[in-house]
Amino acid sequence: MAKLKEYNAKRDFKKTTEPVGKVKPSTKKLKFSVQHHIASHDHYDLRLECDGVLLSFAIPKGPSFNPKDKRLAVNVEDHPISYRTFEGIIPKGEYGAGTVMLWDSGYYAPLGNIKQAYKNGNIKFILKGKRLKGKWSLVHFKEDNWLLIKEKDEYAKSTSGISKYNKSIKTNRTMSEIATNKKKEVTSKDDSIVCGIKITHPDKVIFKNPKITKLDIALYYHKIAKKMLPLIKNRFISTIRMPNENGEKFFMKHFPTNPYLGKKIIPNSKGLKEDYYYIKDEKGLIYEVQNNSYEFHIWGSKIDKINNPDLMVLDLDPDKNVSLEEIRNSVKEINKVLKEFSLHPTLKTSGGKGYHIMIPITEKMSWQKFRDVSKKIAELMELQNPKKYTCNIRLNSRKSKIFIDWQRNIKGATFVAPYSLRLKDKPTISMPISWNKLDRIAPNEITIKDIN
Repeated sequence: MAKLKEYNAKRDFKKTTEPVGKVKPSTKKLKFSVQHHIASHDHYDLRLECDGVLLSFAIPKGPSFNPKDKRLAVNVEDHPISYRTFEGIIPKGEYGAGTVMLWDSGYYAPLGNIKQAYKNGNIKFILKGKRLKGKWSLVHFKEDNWLLIKEKDEYAKSTSGISKYNKSIKTNRTMSEIATNKKKEVTSKDDSIVCGIKITHPDKVIFKNPKITKLDIALYYHKIAKKMLPLIKNRFISTIRMPNENGEKFFMKHFPTNPYLGKKIIPNSKGLKEDYYYIKDEKGLIYEVQNNSYEFHIWGSKIDKINNPDLMVLDLDPDKNVSLEEIRNSVKEINKVLKEFSLHPTLKTSGGKGYHIMIPITEKMSWQKFRDVSKKIAELMELQNPKKYTCNIRLNSRKSKIFIDWQRNIKGATFVAPYSLRLKDKPTISMPISWNKLDRIAPNEITIKDIN
């Protein structure tokens, strides 16, 4: 950290979005960047990776492709390697306040030992950037002042040659467009506060068709919270997170970074104590969305009665050859059987191919009995019509059948929460519906766009 002490001391990271200075080990391929920086003076910053940081030189006139031009390059404080791709606005009152554009980036090859060359005051290197290429030299002449010189090679030109490059290699925006975009973000800042929680990157696209952003999802959960919370609060949760727009997802079970969730320490299936988390109120729900959790799953028991589950779920997962009419008839058949056992099921769409039948359990029941009851219901349906139903999880046994997944009813297992968004091809909702709407609403019909 000593290497970046000056860098960190000059910046208030509560105000600037520049990265905090942390030394990182250099890789075999050394990186470089050039940033166009309009602050108190218009200049360019050349940065060369060396020994875990970026050696940084402010070049008032910018680099030149002409070997006859000797550009002043002022050696400034080392920057973190993460600064290499920084672009944006450094706010007024902060060190270096102004607009920063990523003007060039790539790799470089020092001709000799870079640390020794820097110490000797004569650095020769080959740039392999999108704009700057070929051999260059940095020559020290007094105090922090160096000269950046283009060496004669096939990339040398008779002119400076940099004025034609006026757009970012990162975002293809001009300096004025970067500044304008930032102003828009500041203007809309209050619009991205939901339930008192600031939603960062509100415009991040989570679904492309129809276009649904991170802010849209936060607003959806805010809108539905009064209906959703009574069904999910005080139950342990898991979520599916999607932090990037590339669609990569992962299952989350522990949430130490969410200060609004409740926490309880209980033994896991191996007897080891683990932290489990639950939603207490809307803030916990919205803050998880801020953490890129968009799909919520819950336990069948509440936190004050962990060993006495009270919400059973039968997940009807049909093979692709089963028609929607057959799926609906199956739901009706199972509902009829459950009522014969004096159970009072409710219904929700899965947001996928089938429906979920939820069965409130009022009798005090252990997890073992809870599991056995759900399994027997599924087995009974299979026994009555083995050509239509299966309890076997294996895909090859499900051909032209409906798999009744009863295994959501085992301690530690979860099922998708009522009103939860599904991270599928489109933004569907696992929506509770009344029994008389079964024939009118398909399992994947309701999306976030339908919630007014």
